[in-house]
Amino acid sequence: MAARLIATASDIALLLDPDGTICDVALGTEGGGLEDVRRWIGYPWVDTVTAESRAKVDSLMKAAKGEEPTRWREINHLAAENLTTPIRYTALQAGTCGRIVAIGRDLTAVAATQQRFMGFQQSMEREYARLRHAETRYRLLFQISSEAVVIVDANTMSVVDANPAVGDLLEGDERTLVGKSFMEMFGTASRAGLEALLATARAIGRGDEVNAALAANDRQLSVSATLFRQERTAHFLVRLHPLRGVLSDVNLLKTEPRALKVMEHMPDGFVVTDPTWRILTANAAFLEMVQLASEAQAKGQSIERWVGRPGVDTQILSKALRDHGAINNYGSVLHSELGTTDEIEISAVSVENGEEPCVGFVIRNVGRRVGLDFRMNQELPQSVDQLTELVGRVPLKELVREATDIIERLCIEAALKLTGDNRASAAQMLGLSRQSLYAKLRRYGISVASQDIQ
Repeated sequence: MAARLIATASDIALLLDPDGTICDVALGTEGGGLEDVRRWIGYPWVDTVTAESRAKVDSLMKAAKGEEPTRWREINHLAAENLTTPIRYTALQAGTCGRIVAIGRDLTAVAATQQRFMGFQQSMEREYARLRHAETRYRLLFQISSEAVVIVDANTMSVVDANPAVGDLLEGDERTLVGKSFMEMFGTASRAGLEALLATARAIGRGDEVNAALAANDRQLSVSATLFRQERTAHFLVRLHPLRGVLSDVNLLKTEPRALKVMEHMPDGFVVTDPTWRILTANAAFLEMVQLASEAQAKGQSIERWVGRPGVDTQILSKALRDHGAINNYGSVLHSELGTTDEIEISAVSVENGEEPCVGFVIRNVGRRVGLDFRMNQELPQSVDQLTELVGRVPLKELVREATDIIERLCIEAALKLTGDNRASAAQMLGLSRQSLYAKLRRYGISVASQDIQ
């Protein structure tokens, strides 16, 4: 009766000699990869566990022989294919014969849940870091730009943000504009044209330039606006261009070298091209990415030589820049002069106003980023769509192997569904041994909703 009670109340129970040799094994419920534990009979308990668990086994044995109650300890058992099965044990002495009973609870499901939780937590932390880095890049470019830019809430028409170049136009502090009405910046005679400009931008996304005069000093500006949405809120990005001598030569001489110095020392690659994508200038980070010795080797060359998948990314980037004027965090690949390939993210902006139209690229290497990508943490693509996204970025040999794994996983899931989650029947249907099926279930992270039917 006691033996049946112990076997029913626990996932696994071990009967041990005083020297730690396993005399008998009882399973409370079938599953969790414990079906082959009867082969442990006759072996010392410490020989069935991993190296770091041996000290815990010795501690449990010593505590069971004493009078003090033993506490629960988590022990990892060796399993097939270099896998481990975590079990939580306590031990107690059985009668006066010196034998010890170790009662265990299978922690496989708990460990899998903890691992998934850690993966989600790490994914969230990486996403937060990516957003912080993107905001830092935005603030840096926004602050050092010599072009006056104002962000306006499309609903309230109040100023959300303005860069220092706006303060130079107003001959004051641009921070005092935040929260105020955008129209108050301009004279009464200019407001009708600005309202028409913003109405056009609200309707089609971009408005043609109009001339307007500032209320503070009557300076004449060319104003253009572009509509964009952020967190379900519409905003206008308003660009202000002086029509005559608004910015002093001193300010230009002070701003331009500072901006160039920052771009040159950015840790991300920065490239400026002409409208045909011929490189005009590139910073040291980009030259290091593509393994070039000097900027002269890059000038005049098409950026497509190193950036993008042939015939794919060029069309996508060109269309996005033509339609929206900018693109952010577009995933692509970079090919170096020595034949290496890295995963990258591209942010680009098309600058059509000015003496020479150009395109600016910020290129970030994300190849070493730790992600939930199946190539990083050995998880498989979950669908054919995810697999096809890797075409051009992963060799065909790897794609074929992953497609095979997807088919195998789908067949196992179908067999479990047809058998009502009965693993024994599913293994027979698939022509696999139970041990092989359990190994594949662990590999693909497939959990069974109910216990096997005996």
